[in-house]
Amino acid sequence: MIEMKVMGIALDVRTNSPIVVLHDLENRKALPIWIGSAEASAIIRCIEGLSVTRPMTHDLLNNVIKQTGYKVEKIEINDVEKETYYSTIYISKGDEVIEIDSRPSDAIAIAMRAEVPIYVTSNVLMNGSVSTDAAKDEEEAQEFKDFIQNIKPSDFEKLMKDNHEESDQ
Repeated sequence: MIEMKVMGIALDVRTNSPIVVLHDLENRKALPIWIGSAEASAIIRCIEGLSVTRPMTHDLLNNVIKQTGYKVEKIEINDVEKETYYSTIYISKGDEVIEIDSRPSDAIAIAMRAEVPIYVTSNVLMNGSVSTDAAKDEEEAQEFKDFIQNIKPSDFEKLMKDNHEESDQ
């Protein structure tokens, strides 16, 4: 799991659909997720610290969770299939942990209000993220190229011997 934060809301100019953009803590990967307008508004209100006189849906859900003695622990965006993302909200009371299936946009809006971590699985990042640190990526790619160019057949022989000795034990 990789912890991520909300970078902001963008607008897809082709479809006029809002996109929530998450980024990892090192600002190396960004994950764009297309969301609905109501969820985008809820996330924007939280980003900008705007309050409303009456609770909106995500505020209401957080209030219900608190009033029943539970607390939101974290959310996970844990799967993507055919451009549809899946997430889970984790709530707890004592030792009891309940997993609630959710759309990522709703889970993110709840996580922001509860001030809890947003985690994304590596398979979701692999399938949906974009790199935001080209210089660091290039540096790592060059390090790997240098490593590959300097490797010798004898390095493999040593590795094979070490692995064989470990399996004999």
